[in-house]
Amino acid sequence: MILSDLAGEPRRPFVYEDKGTLATIGKSRAIGQIGRVKLTGRIAWFAWLLIHVYQLIGFRNRLAVLFNWAWNYMFSRRGARLITEKEWKLRN
Repeated sequence: MILSDLAGEPRRPFVYEDKGTLATIGKSRAIGQIGRVKLTGRIAWFAWLLIHVYQLIGFRNRLAVLFNWAWNYMFSRRGARLITEKEWKLRN
């Protein structure tokens, strides 16, 4: 759009394209909807994994993420670190 503005060309209107929704809800579990297709369970989880890895830029990034996710999956390591205590202090 910036290049179009600089060239004095008219702007193209924004058109939203809904590609669907996917969300993981546990280990090997997910829910999703892509168009009219609804997915649940392992199939939705596998679709979530493939789509997210596919969207990464570069083979090296895809491989690194796949390796990291596989390692965490096999050894049940959590990716998120949540603060669940009412009182907490930042550790140095």
